[in-house]
Amino acid sequence: MEYEITEIPALQPGETTLVEMHSLLNVLNVLHGELCVLGLHLADDPDLLAPSLAVCERIKASLFDEAKTLAFAANVDHDREIVEQDVAAACARFPAQAADPETRESRSNLANAFRFLAVRALETVRRASAPDQWIALPLDELRADFLDVFAAFEKNSKGRYRIIYNLARQQPNDYYVDFVIESENGRSVAMPLLFKDVMRDLIANARKYTPVGGTINVGLYEMGTELRFVVQDTGRGIPPAEIREVVAFGRRGSNVTDQRTMGGGFGLTKAFLVTKRFDGRLWIRSDLGVGTRITIKIPRPPDVSSQPWSGARA
Repeated sequence: MEYEITEIPALQPGETTLVEMHSLLNVLNVLHGELCVLGLHLADDPDLLAPSLAVCERIKASLFDEAKTLAFAANVDHDREIVEQDVAAACARFPAQAADPETRESRSNLANAFRFLAVRALETVRRASAPDQWIALPLDELRADFLDVFAAFEKNSKGRYRIIYNLARQQPNDYYVDFVIESENGRSVAMPLLFKDVMRDLIANARKYTPVGGTINVGLYEMGTELRFVVQDTGRGIPPAEIREVVAFGRRGSNVTDQRTMGGGFGLTKAFLVTKRFDGRLWIRSDLGVGTRITIKIPRPPDVSSQPWSGARA
């Protein structure tokens, strides 16, 4: 059965800001985890890179405050330099371990995490100046952006699974992803910039709660009157009595409490709040052991500029 979500419990001001900055939190959690892994590679000590870990915790704490978040977003390179110097010093202390392939891979993962963090920070600053603005994103750029996201999912799995786009190539430890983005004009997709976060969060949820070997279908279609987004998976599903409840701040289904995630349980909350902010509607259809389908429809304002905005990738 499909349920339309029309309301959720009210959020506190700090919670609202944290939900808004959810995509930053996700990347920071990945960054924190990778720093712990690097410490284990170098000295069997997850706290080896304490100054860098402190940077992550400081930034995460700032996400409850919009002004502090924007200050960080405008100066993300400063924090990146602190971490890079800390990592370089640790590698110099343990030169043999630093030459290990696993250490080199971990440092590469850190660089990728900072690349994603810089893009999210750029989007955060851009949104702050015009929070309700719709922009036209070139189709090819938007597709490439999300292929980068899928590649990051795979890389962070450290070999546990692959993400493939050809069903004939799928092996037992692969996710098959059917990913389609289209628009009426065939050149660009008009959307609120914040909606990219919603897409990323809901796709990440579909991956997290779908076992390897599963399928994730993603579709985005923009026409002159409406933006439509659907993500469907073959995952665990949501207990029927909890479908409306899991949209609340920090809530997760009772059947996924054993699932380790890098998020805070805010993905559906953010999706709902962003959808309502732009006068849209959101539906959830889910069956235990079968999967979940989330549908969002947002009316498109008639005066959206057709001039594409080209931002940083990922």
